Amino acid sequence: MNPPTADATYTLTPIGIITSDFPDKFGVPRQPGLADEATARLVLAPAFADPMAVRGLEGFSHLWLTFIFHLSPPRWKALVRPPRLGGNARIGVFASRSTHRPNRLGQSLVELVDVDTRDGVTLVLRGADLVDGTPVVDIKPYLPWAEARPEARTGFAPDAPSTCQVEFTADVEAALAARHDGGSLKRLITQVLAQDPRPAYRGRAAQDERHYGVLLRDVNVRFRRLNEQGAQRFRVDALEPITPSTLR
Repeated sequence: MNPPTADATYTLTPIGIITSDFPDKFGVPRQPGLADEATARLVLAPAFADPMAVRGLEGFSHLWLTFIFHLSPPRWKALVRPPRLGGNARIGVFASRSTHRPNRLGQSLVELVDVDTRDGVTLVLRGADLVDGTPVVDIKPYLPWAEARPEARTGFAPDAPSTCQVEFTADVEAALAARHDGGSLKRLITQVLAQDPRPAYRGRAAQDERHYGVLLRDVNVRFRRLNEQGAQRFRVDALEPITPSTLR
């Protein structure tokens, strides 16, 4: 039998779709687990929603999800600019986790909270870095004894990213207190903004007067950087309902 050639093509069929706290790709954590308050559900497509297909999955605490960067353009770049390097230095795409890949495949390590087989199959997840509507093409259980390598070299990203301080105006605090999920949403906002979701090149700017909006759950979180000496700080100035015009 002849081996496949480099120009062979393969068809991938999504096995399910993600619903998550991130209606838009701006603000999605750049790595899984950085915002463990982020929740998601993987709803398997009818063709794959057989409870037997997930039998035994509840015994694992974490899963690998292989997914498609469906919001990225269908073209790839040999050189990309990782946010970790300030958004200006270029590095090879295969030395990065950029979305601009030949096959637009991504991989995410998520926590499995529950396996719901009452109506089809739905996996309840935590800590996912996946935008709402992401197509998932495979699921594999995570094995820490085989896949955790603390001694591994980590190239240009040797340590976890530094975090920023986040504060809220009194009006925003009151709006959060009035919500049934206010505590959870506040923690999610804090975790997302602490990672500085702004374009990487803006993080290097001495001054940034812009107001930004990041969509989380059902609100547009309006925030800005406080331009002052010392630690990076962001202030949340308003929570606005998401409208059709808000969605980009």
